Amino acid sequence: MNNSLEVIDHIRLNFSPAGLVFLNIALSFVMFGVALNIRLDHFTNLLKNPKSAVIGFVSQTFLLPAFTFLLVIIINPAPTIALGMIMVAACPGGNISNFISSMAKGNVALAVSLTAISTMAAIFFTPFNFSFWGNHYIQFYNAHGAAGLVRPLEIDIYQMFQTVFILLGIPVVTGLIVQHKFPQLTEKIKKPINKGSLIFFVVMVISMLMANISQFMISIQLVFFFVLLQNGLAMLTGYFFSALFKRSIRDRRTIAIETGIHNSGLALALLFNPKIFPPEMELGGMAVIAAWWGIWHIVSGLGIAWYWSRKPLIDNYGKVVERI
Repeated sequence: MNNSLEVIDHIRLNFSPAGLVFLNIALSFVMFGVALNIRLDHFTNLLKNPKSAVIGFVSQTFLLPAFTFLLVIIINPAPTIALGMIMVAACPGGNISNFISSMAKGNVALAVSLTAISTMAAIFFTPFNFSFWGNHYIQFYNAHGAAGLVRPLEIDIYQMFQTVFILLGIPVVTGLIVQHKFPQLTEKIKKPINKGSLIFFVVMVISMLMANISQFMISIQLVFFFVLLQNGLAMLTGYFFSALFKRSIRDRRTIAIETGIHNSGLALALLFNPKIFPPEMELGGMAVIAAWWGIWHIVSGLGIAWYWSRKPLIDNYGKVVERI
């Protein structure tokens, strides 16, 4: 293994307890805003025509973590980089995926539904996928690695379940209740809340990066390729898995975006929680991967959305559904 990659394992990022509190508030605020855009008819429509939603959910929740595991086995990065990639893959879809799907002429209703389903399911699947694939990676690394052993993951899975529930479950359920009970109020507040929460969250991420700018500038050149590769794998997984089941071009675009846009903010919140990952664990690579994912998936998502927005929609029989 390249020694320069091993250095990233020992990077310690500066993030105060107060900063963690504000990050958690920002993430919860964002998820509350996401929930305001979710209506009950999104779920009833899925029950009537669930195939695309099931395919998208499988792509996000099962295929990407499994393919990420295979990817890190093949490319053999530093251990905490590999675990950071697995952590991001275990997180649900990101909050900007719905906007990007709309820009890409995707199926916005499907995008919102997938965000809702994957977010609620993340209460169970994020801890499960990280623990399952992370431990399998460590077992493989210890059996085949050439740079010494990596100790098994010793994290409090119950604490991770609890944290994900607090950060995702409670805000989403609260947003659904507000949206259902006060529809007129929701229409007035959802746009400013969505914009304000996104700005708040971006400011928090930028603040984190600025507080660790020297470490980040050193490490970005080491993780850029890995994030690029994993993000590309995620987009391709979503697109071709849905194409395999002959989904419409709109649904393929949406599932690709939902698989490729991830809630890396949740990954950061979990990584900086000392009850889950004690400070003595050297997790610099994981944190840098999650932080760069938060930037790169926006760049790649907007890029693919711009490209698709300029391409005509073609159905499964080669017929143009909608021109530019």
